[in-house]
Amino acid sequence: MNLDHSYATHLGDLGALTKPLRVANPQLVEVNHTLRDALQLPASWFTQSSIMSMLFGNTSSFTTHSFAQKYGGHQFGGWNPDLGDGRGLLLGEAKDKFGKSWDLHLKGAGPTPYSRFADGRAVLRSTLREYLASEALHHMGIPTSRALCLITSDEPVYREKQEKAAMMIRVSQSHIRFGHFEYFYHNGELDKLKRLFDYCFEHHFSACLHSESPHLAMLEKVVTDTATLIAKWQAYGFNHGVMNTDNMSIHGITFDFGPYAFLDDFDPKFVCNHSDHQGRYAFEQQPGVGLWNLNALAHAFTPYLNVEQIKGELSQYEPKLMAEFSQLMRQKLGLYENTQNTAELVNRWLDLISQDKRDYHISFRLLCEIDEHGENQPLVDHFMQRDTAKMWLEHYQQALITQNVKRQERQANMRNINPEYVLRNYQAQLAIDAAQDGDFSRFRRLLQVLQHPFEGKPEYAEFAKPPPDWGKHMEISCSS
Repeated sequence: MNLDHSYATHLGDLGALTKPLRVANPQLVEVNHTLRDALQLPASWFTQSSIMSMLFGNTSSFTTHSFAQKYGGHQFGGWNPDLGDGRGLLLGEAKDKFGKSWDLHLKGAGPTPYSRFADGRAVLRSTLREYLASEALHHMGIPTSRALCLITSDEPVYREKQEKAAMMIRVSQSHIRFGHFEYFYHNGELDKLKRLFDYCFEHHFSACLHSESPHLAMLEKVVTDTATLIAKWQAYGFNHGVMNTDNMSIHGITFDFGPYAFLDDFDPKFVCNHSDHQGRYAFEQQPGVGLWNLNALAHAFTPYLNVEQIKGELSQYEPKLMAEFSQLMRQKLGLYENTQNTAELVNRWLDLISQDKRDYHISFRLLCEIDEHGENQPLVDHFMQRDTAKMWLEHYQQALITQNVKRQERQANMRNINPEYVLRNYQAQLAIDAAQDGDFSRFRRLLQVLQHPFEGKPEYAEFAKPPPDWGKHMEISCSS
Protein backbone atom coordinates (compact mmCIF):
# COMPACT_ATOMS: atom_id res chain seq x y z
CA MET A 1 0.00 0.00 0.00
CA ASN A 2 1.24 3.50 -0.85
CA LEU A 3 0.23 6.71 0.88
CA ASP A 4 -0.80 9.92 -0.86
CA HIS A 5 1.45 12.96 -0.49
CA SER A 6 -0.75 15.74 -1.81
CA TYR A 7 0.45 18.45 0.59
CA ALA A 8 4.14 17.81 -0.04
CA THR A 9 3.55 17.47 -3.77
CA HIS A 10 1.33 20.49 -4.39
CA LEU A 11 2.62 22.83 -1.66
CA GLY A 12 6.25 21.75 -1.52
CA ASP A 13 7.51 25.34 -1.23
CA LEU A 14 5.35 25.86 1.89
CA GLY A 15 7.75 23.78 3.95
CA ALA A 16 10.67 21.42 3.53
CA LEU A 17 11.21 17.75 2.75
CA THR A 18 12.87 16.28 5.84
CA LYS A 19 13.74 12.74 6.91
CA PRO A 20 13.02 11.46 10.42
CA LEU A 21 16.14 10.99 12.55
CA ARG A 22 16.43 7.61 14.25
CA VAL A 23 16.36 7.54 18.04
CA ALA A 24 18.49 5.27 20.20
CA ASN A 25 16.99 1.77 20.55
CA PRO A 26 13.46 2.55 19.32
CA GLN A 27 10.75 0.17 20.53
CA LEU A 28 7.17 -0.09 19.28
CA VAL A 29 5.12 -0.39 22.47
CA GLU A 30 1.54 0.43 21.50
CA VAL A 31 -0.58 0.33 18.34
CA ASN A 32 -4.13 1.63 18.02
CA HIS A 33 -5.39 -1.34 16.02
CA THR A 34 -8.96 -0.05 15.79
CA LEU A 35 -7.74 3.17 14.18
CA ARG A 36 -5.30 1.28 11.97
CA ASP A 37 -8.14 -0.89 10.69
CA ALA A 38 -10.31 2.16 10.03
CA LEU A 39 -7.53 3.69 7.93
CA GLN A 40 -7.05 0.40 6.06
CA LEU A 41 -3.34 0.37 6.87
CA PRO A 42 -1.55 -2.98 6.58
CA ALA A 43 -1.10 -4.79 9.87
CA SER A 44 2.32 -5.85 8.60
CA TRP A 45 3.52 -2.25 8.87
CA PHE A 46 3.05 -2.23 12.64
CA THR A 47 5.59 -4.77 13.80
CA GLN A 48 8.88 -3.85 15.44
CA SER A 49 11.04 -4.47 12.38
CA SER A 50 8.61 -3.10 9.81
CA ILE A 51 7.77 0.18 11.53
CA MET A 52 11.44 0.98 12.05
CA SER A 53 12.16 0.26 8.39
CA MET A 54 9.19 2.40 7.39
CA LEU A 55 10.24 5.35 9.55
CA PHE A 56 13.99 5.32 9.07
CA GLY A 57 14.44 3.79 5.62
CA ASN A 58 15.06 6.09 2.68
CA THR A 59 12.52 4.63 0.27
CA SER A 60 9.44 3.77 2.36
CA SER A 61 5.98 5.29 1.99
CA PHE A 62 6.64 7.18 5.23
CA THR A 63 9.88 8.89 4.21
CA THR A 64 9.89 9.46 0.44
CA HIS A 65 7.90 12.68 0.95
CA SER A 66 8.13 13.27 4.73
CA PHE A 67 7.52 16.98 5.11
CA ALA A 68 7.89 19.77 7.69
CA GLN A 69 5.23 22.45 7.28
CA LYS A 70 5.91 26.18 7.70
CA TYR A 71 3.50 28.43 9.62
CA GLY A 72 3.39 31.19 12.23
CA GLY A 73 1.08 31.90 15.13
CA HIS A 74 -0.08 34.20 17.88
CA GLN A 75 1.41 32.82 21.10
CA PHE A 76 -0.16 34.23 24.27
CA GLY A 77 -1.44 37.07 22.09
CA GLY A 78 1.90 37.99 20.45
CA TRP A 79 2.66 37.32 16.80
CA ASN A 80 5.52 34.91 16.12
CA PRO A 81 6.49 34.29 12.46
CA ASP A 82 9.30 31.87 13.35
CA LEU A 83 7.23 28.74 13.75
CA GLY A 84 6.75 25.51 11.84
CA ASP A 85 6.99 21.77 12.34
CA GLY A 86 9.99 21.82 14.63
CA ARG A 87 9.69 18.23 15.79
CA GLY A 88 6.97 16.76 13.57
CA LEU A 89 6.77 15.53 10.01
CA LEU A 90 3.84 14.86 7.72
CA LEU A 91 4.41 11.29 6.52
CA GLY A 92 1.52 11.13 4.07
CA GLU A 93 -2.21 10.73 3.76
CA ALA A 94 -4.23 7.52 4.04
CA LYS A 95 -7.82 6.96 2.94
CA ASP A 96 -10.39 5.21 5.09
CA LYS A 97 -13.05 2.85 3.72
CA PHE A 98 -15.29 5.83 2.95
CA GLY A 99 -12.60 7.46 0.81
CA LYS A 100 -11.90 10.20 3.34
CA SER A 101 -8.26 11.29 3.61
CA TRP A 102 -6.36 11.39 6.91
CA ASP A 103 -2.91 12.77 7.70
CA LEU A 104 -0.29 10.54 9.29
CA HIS A 105 2.10 12.75 11.21
CA LEU A 106 5.20 11.71 13.17
CA LYS A 107 5.75 13.64 16.38
CA GLY A 108 9.25 13.64 17.88
CA ALA A 109 10.85 13.08 14.48
CA GLY A 110 14.07 15.01 15.15
CA PRO A 111 15.41 18.34 13.88
CA THR A 112 13.75 20.13 10.97
CA PRO A 113 14.50 23.52 9.35
CA TYR A 114 12.01 25.00 11.84
CA SER A 115 13.41 23.52 15.06
CA ARG A 116 15.10 26.81 16.03
CA PHE A 117 18.19 25.07 17.42
CA ALA A 118 16.07 22.60 19.44
CA ASP A 119 16.51 18.83 19.30
CA GLY A 120 13.21 18.12 17.54
CA ARG A 121 12.30 15.42 20.02
CA ALA A 122 9.25 14.70 22.15
CA VAL A 123 9.60 13.24 25.60
CA LEU A 124 7.87 10.07 26.77
CA ARG A 125 5.89 12.01 29.38
CA SER A 126 4.15 14.32 26.91
CA THR A 127 3.71 11.61 24.30
CA LEU A 128 1.85 9.37 26.74
CA ARG A 129 -0.28 12.31 27.83
CA GLU A 130 -1.28 13.11 24.25
CA TYR A 131 -2.04 9.46 23.50
CA LEU A 132 -4.29 9.17 26.56
CA ALA A 133 -6.06 12.50 26.14
CA SER A 134 -6.77 12.13 22.46
CA GLU A 135 -8.36 8.72 23.01
CA ALA A 136 -10.29 9.99 26.05
CA LEU A 137 -11.76 12.89 24.08
CA HIS A 138 -12.52 10.78 21.03
CA HIS A 139 -14.53 8.26 23.02
CA MET A 140 -16.47 11.07 24.71
CA GLY A 141 -17.45 12.33 21.26
CA ILE A 142 -15.23 15.42 21.27
CA PRO A 143 -13.44 16.10 17.95
CA THR A 144 -9.70 15.49 18.26
CA SER A 145 -6.57 14.24 16.58
CA ARG A 146 -5.79 10.63 17.53
CA ALA A 147 -2.78 8.48 18.30
CA LEU A 148 -1.96 5.63 15.91
CA CYS A 149 1.15 4.19 17.58
CA LEU A 150 3.72 4.90 20.28
CA ILE A 151 7.48 4.34 20.05
CA THR A 152 9.83 4.62 23.02
CA SER A 153 13.61 4.91 23.07
CA ASP A 154 16.69 5.06 25.27
CA GLU A 155 17.71 8.44 23.86
CA PRO A 156 18.15 11.09 26.56
CA VAL A 157 16.63 14.52 26.03
CA TYR A 158 16.84 17.52 28.32
CA ARG A 159 13.92 19.71 29.40
CA GLU A 160 13.59 20.74 33.04
CA LYS A 161 15.47 17.49 33.68
CA GLN A 162 16.81 14.56 31.69
CA GLU A 163 14.04 12.44 30.17
CA LYS A 164 13.67 9.80 27.46
CA ALA A 165 12.65 10.61 23.90
CA ALA A 166 9.57 9.05 22.35
CA MET A 167 7.74 9.19 19.03
CA MET A 168 4.09 9.00 18.11
CA ILE A 169 2.27 8.81 14.81
CA ARG A 170 -0.91 10.81 15.12
CA VAL A 171 -3.88 11.10 12.78
CA SER A 172 -6.13 14.01 11.85
CA GLN A 173 -8.03 15.37 8.85
CA SER A 174 -5.01 17.57 8.18
CA HIS A 175 -2.35 19.41 10.16
CA ILE A 176 -3.28 22.79 8.72
CA ARG A 177 -3.55 25.39 11.46
CA PHE A 178 -4.83 28.92 11.76
CA GLY A 179 -1.14 29.85 11.78
CA HIS A 180 -0.60 28.58 8.22
CA PHE A 181 -2.95 31.19 6.82
CA GLU A 182 -1.70 33.88 9.19
CA TYR A 183 1.92 33.35 8.19
CA PHE A 184 1.51 33.71 4.44
CA TYR A 185 -0.87 36.66 4.89
CA HIS A 186 1.34 38.60 7.30
CA ASN A 187 4.43 37.72 5.28
CA GLY A 188 2.87 39.24 2.18
CA GLU A 189 3.11 35.96 0.23
CA LEU A 190 -0.36 36.23 -1.25
CA ASP A 191 0.35 33.77 -4.06
CA LYS A 192 1.20 31.08 -1.50
CA LEU A 193 -1.84 32.08 0.53
CA LYS A 194 -4.03 31.62 -2.54
CA ARG A 195 -2.52 28.22 -3.26
CA LEU A 196 -3.11 27.18 0.37
CA PHE A 197 -6.77 28.19 0.05
CA ASP A 198 -7.07 26.37 -3.28
CA TYR A 199 -5.57 23.24 -1.73
CA CYS A 200 -8.03 23.41 1.17
CA PHE A 201 -10.98 23.83 -1.19
CA GLU A 202 -9.88 20.82 -3.21
CA HIS A 203 -9.04 18.50 -0.33
CA HIS A 204 -10.94 19.67 2.76
CA PHE A 205 -13.68 22.18 1.94
CA SER A 206 -14.90 20.97 -1.44
CA ALA A 207 -18.54 21.63 -0.47
CA CYS A 208 -17.69 25.33 -0.22
CA LEU A 209 -16.94 25.46 -3.94
CA HIS A 210 -20.67 25.19 -4.62
CA SER A 211 -21.24 28.44 -2.74
CA GLU A 212 -21.43 31.86 -4.36
CA SER A 213 -18.43 32.80 -2.21
CA PRO A 214 -16.27 29.77 -1.35
CA HIS A 215 -14.09 31.81 1.03
CA LEU A 216 -17.16 33.02 2.94
CA ALA A 217 -18.49 29.48 3.16
CA MET A 218 -15.12 28.21 4.41
CA LEU A 219 -14.92 30.90 7.08
CA GLU A 220 -18.45 30.04 8.18
CA LYS A 221 -17.49 26.37 8.45
CA VAL A 222 -14.36 27.09 10.50
CA VAL A 223 -16.28 29.45 12.81
CA THR A 224 -19.05 26.89 13.34
CA ASP A 225 -16.72 23.96 13.95
CA THR A 226 -14.55 25.96 16.36
CA ALA A 227 -17.59 27.15 18.31
CA THR A 228 -18.93 23.61 18.53
CA LEU A 229 -15.60 22.24 19.72
CA ILE A 230 -15.14 24.79 22.49
CA ALA A 231 -18.73 24.35 23.63
CA LYS A 232 -17.93 20.66 24.09
CA TRP A 233 -14.74 21.50 26.00
CA GLN A 234 -16.75 23.68 28.37
CA ALA A 235 -19.54 21.16 28.84
CA TYR A 236 -17.15 18.27 29.51
CA GLY A 237 -14.79 20.25 31.71
CA PHE A 238 -11.70 20.15 29.48
CA ASN A 239 -9.02 22.85 29.73
CA HIS A 240 -6.66 22.87 26.72
CA GLY A 241 -4.10 25.19 28.25
CA VAL A 242 -2.26 26.55 25.18
CA MET A 243 -4.76 27.98 22.72
CA ASN A 244 -2.16 29.71 20.57
CA THR A 245 -3.30 30.13 16.96
CA ASP A 246 -0.63 27.67 15.80
CA ASN A 247 -2.40 25.09 17.99
CA MET A 248 -5.81 25.74 16.43
CA SER A 249 -6.94 23.40 13.65
CA ILE A 250 -9.04 24.59 10.72
CA HIS A 251 -11.13 21.44 11.23
CA GLY A 252 -12.39 22.36 14.69
CA ILE A 253 -10.62 19.51 16.47
CA THR A 254 -8.62 19.34 19.69
CA PHE A 255 -5.04 19.67 18.56
CA ASP A 256 -1.50 19.91 19.94
CA PHE A 257 -1.91 18.65 23.48
CA GLY A 258 0.28 20.25 26.11
CA PRO A 259 -0.46 20.99 29.78
CA TYR A 260 -4.16 20.16 29.44
CA ALA A 261 -6.41 19.06 32.29
CA PHE A 262 -9.89 17.77 32.86
CA LEU A 263 -11.40 19.65 35.78
CA ASP A 264 -11.37 18.11 39.22
CA ASP A 265 -13.10 20.48 41.66
CA PHE A 266 -15.16 22.91 39.60
CA ASP A 267 -13.29 26.19 39.44
CA PRO A 268 -14.14 28.27 36.35
CA LYS A 269 -10.91 30.24 36.81
CA PHE A 270 -8.77 27.10 36.78
CA VAL A 271 -5.47 27.44 34.89
CA CYS A 272 -3.83 24.14 33.96
CA ASN A 273 -0.68 25.61 32.39
CA HIS A 274 1.74 26.70 35.09
CA SER A 275 3.47 28.96 32.54
CA ASP A 276 0.24 30.92 31.96
CA HIS A 277 0.85 33.47 34.71
CA GLN A 278 -1.88 35.85 33.52
CA GLY A 279 -4.54 33.16 33.14
CA ARG A 280 -5.06 33.90 29.44
CA TYR A 281 -6.05 30.28 28.79
CA ALA A 282 -8.00 29.64 32.00
CA PHE A 283 -11.00 27.33 31.67
CA GLU A 284 -13.58 30.14 31.65
CA GLN A 285 -11.53 32.15 29.12
CA GLN A 286 -11.57 29.47 26.40
CA PRO A 287 -14.74 30.68 24.60
CA GLY A 288 -13.39 34.22 24.38
CA VAL A 289 -9.98 33.06 23.24
CA GLY A 290 -11.63 30.99 20.51
CA LEU A 291 -13.22 34.16 19.11
CA TRP A 292 -9.93 36.07 19.45
CA ASN A 293 -8.17 33.36 17.47
CA LEU A 294 -10.85 33.40 14.77
CA ASN A 295 -10.39 37.16 14.46
CA ALA A 296 -6.67 36.58 13.97
CA LEU A 297 -7.36 33.96 11.30
CA ALA A 298 -9.93 36.17 9.56
CA HIS A 299 -7.25 38.68 8.53
CA ALA A 300 -6.06 36.08 6.00
CA PHE A 301 -9.52 36.17 4.39
CA THR A 302 -9.37 39.94 3.71
CA PRO A 303 -7.96 39.56 0.16
CA TYR A 304 -11.20 37.71 -0.68
CA LEU A 305 -13.88 39.09 1.64
CA ASN A 306 -14.88 42.56 2.75
CA VAL A 307 -14.94 43.62 6.38
CA GLU A 308 -18.71 43.36 6.71
CA GLN A 309 -18.73 39.82 5.39
CA ILE A 310 -16.05 38.81 7.89
CA LYS A 311 -17.78 40.56 10.77
CA GLY A 312 -21.02 38.83 9.85
CA GLU A 313 -19.47 35.39 10.08
CA LEU A 314 -17.56 36.14 13.28
CA SER A 315 -20.76 37.45 14.88
CA GLN A 316 -22.22 33.95 14.54
CA TYR A 317 -19.57 32.42 16.80
CA GLU A 318 -21.09 33.30 20.18
CA PRO A 319 -24.70 32.28 19.44
CA LYS A 320 -23.53 29.00 17.88
CA LEU A 321 -21.29 28.23 20.87
CA MET A 322 -24.01 29.11 23.36
CA ALA A 323 -26.62 27.07 21.51
CA GLU A 324 -24.38 23.99 21.49
CA PHE A 325 -23.30 24.47 25.11
CA SER A 326 -26.88 25.00 26.32
CA GLN A 327 -28.08 21.88 24.55
CA LEU A 328 -25.26 19.78 25.98
CA MET A 329 -25.86 21.07 29.50
CA ARG A 330 -29.58 20.36 29.29
CA GLN A 331 -28.79 16.83 28.14
CA LYS A 332 -26.32 16.39 31.00
CA LEU A 333 -29.09 17.35 33.43
CA GLY A 334 -31.75 15.30 31.64
CA LEU A 335 -33.77 18.40 30.77
CA TYR A 336 -35.29 18.29 27.31
CA GLU A 337 -37.13 21.60 27.06
CA ASN A 338 -35.31 24.80 26.15
CA THR A 339 -36.97 27.22 28.53
CA GLN A 340 -35.92 30.02 30.83
CA ASN A 341 -36.55 27.71 33.76
CA THR A 342 -34.18 25.02 32.48
CA ALA A 343 -31.50 27.63 31.75
CA GLU A 344 -31.81 28.92 35.33
CA LEU A 345 -31.56 25.37 36.70
CA VAL A 346 -28.36 24.77 34.74
CA ASN A 347 -26.80 28.05 35.86
CA ARG A 348 -27.76 27.52 39.51
CA TRP A 349 -26.34 23.99 39.37
CA LEU A 350 -23.02 25.29 38.06
CA ASP A 351 -22.99 27.98 40.75
CA LEU A 352 -23.66 25.36 43.41
CA ILE A 353 -20.83 23.01 42.46
CA SER A 354 -18.52 25.97 41.93
CA GLN A 355 -19.22 27.57 45.31
CA ASP A 356 -18.81 24.25 47.11
CA LYS A 357 -15.86 23.28 44.91
CA ARG A 358 -17.37 19.88 44.21
CA ASP A 359 -15.81 17.52 41.69
CA TYR A 360 -17.21 18.46 38.28
CA HIS A 361 -17.61 14.97 36.84
CA ILE A 362 -18.70 13.13 39.99
CA SER A 363 -21.34 15.79 40.59
CA PHE A 364 -22.87 15.29 37.16
CA ARG A 365 -22.70 11.52 37.48
CA LEU A 366 -24.64 11.76 40.75
CA LEU A 367 -27.43 13.53 38.89
CA CYS A 368 -27.90 10.41 36.78
CA GLU A 369 -29.32 8.62 39.84
CA ILE A 370 -31.90 11.25 40.78
CA ASP A 371 -35.41 10.00 41.47
CA GLU A 372 -37.82 12.84 40.78
CA HIS A 373 -40.09 11.56 43.55
CA GLY A 374 -37.42 10.56 46.08
CA GLU A 375 -35.31 12.24 48.76
CA ASN A 376 -32.00 11.72 46.90
CA GLN A 377 -29.95 12.01 50.08
CA PRO A 378 -26.60 11.11 48.41
CA LEU A 379 -26.84 14.25 46.27
CA VAL A 380 -27.71 16.45 49.25
CA ASP A 381 -24.85 14.95 51.28
CA HIS A 382 -22.51 15.72 48.40
CA PHE A 383 -22.67 19.41 49.33
CA MET A 384 -21.65 21.48 52.32
CA GLN A 385 -24.45 23.97 51.57
CA ARG A 386 -27.15 21.37 52.11
CA ASP A 387 -30.05 23.78 52.39
CA THR A 388 -29.09 25.41 49.12
CA ALA A 389 -28.68 21.99 47.53
CA LYS A 390 -32.12 20.89 48.80
CA MET A 391 -33.74 24.03 47.42
CA TRP A 392 -32.15 23.50 44.00
CA LEU A 393 -33.10 19.82 44.08
CA GLU A 394 -36.76 20.63 44.69
CA HIS A 395 -36.90 22.88 41.63
CA TYR A 396 -34.99 20.31 39.59
CA GLN A 397 -37.34 17.47 40.59
CA GLN A 398 -40.34 19.58 39.67
CA ALA A 399 -38.86 20.25 36.23
CA LEU A 400 -38.26 16.52 35.74
CA ILE A 401 -41.86 15.72 36.74
CA THR A 402 -43.26 18.39 34.43
CA GLN A 403 -41.48 17.10 31.33
CA ASN A 404 -43.01 13.63 31.90
CA VAL A 405 -40.10 11.47 30.69
CA LYS A 406 -39.74 7.98 32.14
CA ARG A 407 -37.08 7.89 34.84
CA GLN A 408 -35.25 4.85 33.43
CA GLU A 409 -35.08 6.43 29.98
CA ARG A 410 -33.83 9.75 31.33
CA GLN A 411 -31.24 8.13 33.57
CA ALA A 412 -29.91 5.97 30.74
CA ASN A 413 -29.60 9.03 28.48
CA MET A 414 -27.80 10.96 31.21
CA ARG A 415 -25.35 8.12 31.84
CA ASN A 416 -24.48 8.20 28.15
CA ILE A 417 -23.41 11.83 28.27
CA ASN A 418 -21.96 12.17 31.79
CA PRO A 419 -18.75 10.12 31.89
CA GLU A 420 -18.00 7.82 34.77
CA TYR A 421 -14.29 8.05 33.93
CA VAL A 422 -12.22 11.02 32.78
CA LEU A 423 -8.49 11.40 32.44
CA ARG A 424 -7.30 12.75 35.78
CA ASN A 425 -3.83 14.28 35.65
CA TYR A 426 -2.73 12.26 38.66
CA GLN A 427 -3.78 9.02 37.00
CA ALA A 428 -1.87 10.02 33.88
CA GLN A 429 1.18 10.78 36.05
CA LEU A 430 1.03 7.37 37.74
CA ALA A 431 0.97 5.73 34.31
CA ILE A 432 3.90 7.91 33.19
CA ASP A 433 5.96 7.08 36.28
CA ALA A 434 5.51 3.36 35.66
CA ALA A 435 6.23 3.67 31.94
CA GLN A 436 9.44 5.57 32.58
CA ASP A 437 10.54 2.48 34.51
CA GLY A 438 9.58 0.28 31.56
CA ASP A 439 6.15 -0.84 32.82
CA PHE A 440 3.33 0.11 30.42
CA SER A 441 0.65 -2.00 32.09
CA ARG A 442 -0.90 0.94 33.97
CA PHE A 443 -0.90 3.05 30.79
CA ARG A 444 -2.71 0.29 28.91
CA ARG A 445 -5.23 -0.25 31.68
CA LEU A 446 -5.97 3.47 31.88
CA LEU A 447 -6.30 3.58 28.11
CA GLN A 448 -8.79 0.72 28.23
CA VAL A 449 -10.88 2.56 30.84
CA LEU A 450 -10.89 5.81 28.86
CA GLN A 451 -12.11 4.03 25.75
CA HIS A 452 -15.35 3.24 27.64
CA PRO A 453 -15.97 6.46 29.59
CA PHE A 454 -19.70 6.03 30.17
CA GLU A 455 -19.80 2.36 31.18
CA GLY A 456 -19.50 2.02 34.94
CA LYS A 457 -17.78 -1.25 35.84
CA PRO A 458 -16.84 -2.51 39.33
CA GLU A 459 -13.34 -3.49 38.19
CA TYR A 460 -12.67 0.14 37.20
CA ALA A 461 -13.89 1.66 40.47
CA GLU A 462 -10.50 3.21 41.32
CA PHE A 463 -10.68 5.36 38.17
CA ALA A 464 -14.04 6.86 39.15
CA LYS A 465 -12.82 8.16 42.52
CA PRO A 466 -11.98 11.83 43.12
CA PRO A 467 -8.27 12.59 43.08
CA PRO A 468 -6.34 12.68 46.34
CA ASP A 469 -5.31 16.12 47.57
CA TRP A 470 -1.82 15.72 46.09
CA GLY A 471 -3.37 14.93 42.71
CA LYS A 472 -5.38 18.14 42.42
CA HIS A 473 -4.13 21.20 40.56
CA MET A 474 -0.94 19.49 39.46
CA GLU A 475 1.49 21.80 37.68
CA ILE A 476 1.91 20.59 34.13
CA SER A 477 4.68 21.96 31.95
CA CYS A 478 4.39 23.06 28.31
CA SER A 479 7.79 21.52 27.59
CA SER A 480 7.77 18.27 25.71
